[in-house]
Amino acid sequence: MTFRDVRMRGFRARAAVADVLAWVDSRPAPLGAEDVSLLGAAGRVLAEAVVAGADLPPFARASMDGWAVRGASTFGATDLEPRPLRLVGDARPGRRCDVEVGDGEAIRIRTGAPMPEGADAVLPAEDGEEHDGGVLARGEIPPGRHVGQPGEDVRAGTQVLAAGRRLRPQDVAILSSLGVTPVKTGEEVLRAGTKPEGARIADANGPLLDALIRRDGGAPLQRGIFGDEDPRLETEIAEVPADVVLVTGASSVGPEDRVPSIVARRGELVFHGLALRPASPTGVGVVAGRPVFLLPGNPVSALCAYDLFAGRLVRRLGGRPAALPYPARRIPLARKVVSELGRTDYLRVRVVDGRVEPLTSRGAGVLSTAVRADGFVLVPADLEGWPEGALVEVHLYDPEA
Repeated sequence: MTFRDVRMRGFRARAAVADVLAWVDSRPAPLGAEDVSLLGAAGRVLAEAVVAGADLPPFARASMDGWAVRGASTFGATDLEPRPLRLVGDARPGRRCDVEVGDGEAIRIRTGAPMPEGADAVLPAEDGEEHDGGVLARGEIPPGRHVGQPGEDVRAGTQVLAAGRRLRPQDVAILSSLGVTPVKTGEEVLRAGTKPEGARIADANGPLLDALIRRDGGAPLQRGIFGDEDPRLETEIAEVPADVVLVTGASSVGPEDRVPSIVARRGELVFHGLALRPASPTGVGVVAGRPVFLLPGNPVSALCAYDLFAGRLVRRLGGRPAALPYPARRIPLARKVVSELGRTDYLRVRVVDGRVEPLTSRGAGVLSTAVRADGFVLVPADLEGWPEGALVEVHLYDPEA
């Protein structure tokens, strides 16, 4: 093409907008795929669809701290007339329990631990107590209650993410859980992106929090994975060179949940246990003058607790607005929502044909709900929900939505 100097000559001919658009659309697209690490995947566009190669979770697991039991063994139990159960062992995350639960027996269990043979329910810690070498059940627990089933989150062979999707922090978390790394574009915890093996699962919260902190203007300093009894954990919490400390996992009330006691011993545990679903085991404290956030181990709970609390402080420290960093729209509900008075609910939703569809799930550990959701609704603690058609404020995960 011959170049003609057009300076001070004006435009003798002007191209039609349609012709320019046609030229742009004729260019080769999209670019070729490249491999990126999990920690660099958030915000990138997925070049290939991701199909789950295995069930997630790969085994039945406890979704509460308490005791693994046969649900029928608790029938008839009340606070006034508790049912005694024999305590026959411990079930811990990251390992199979080799003790079978029989009628009238219980095994101490922590959230995320594989369910022992013979057990079909978890008696929550608040519904029982250990006494004289046994357990007193103070309420009935039906079979299946507080148990995450294999494949409850994702079934093997299911397409988890479609090609062309802009990856969110929770998308990176589920890729890590499935062992997908690189991405084209505690003791039970394996390195991020590792294929789940046996009773151990891959770290989803490390990549999740890394992406969230970067989004909010922070510079994450990952310190690794610590076992439940690792003596370095207390030193890290007290001495890590950071403005804010986030600890995910071991934040609840199980026998191995050391972090609340560490924070209380080395500083002040200001809050522990919130009227919030699904992140009730969240804690907040101060150690060596630095705020410490105790985030639950379940990824959806960690996402919720980070955005509402830890992320709010990260955003403020960086001079950004403290409010949730999601576009919000008022959209009518497609069906009624029921909530519990006195508790705030973080409800994942989809927007379908201009109406809000709540996504139902059995537990906080169902990460795929946050992946499938378009956003979330916060049900205030002073409401029992909303009727169908009510206008609700939806916080949309995608900025361009």
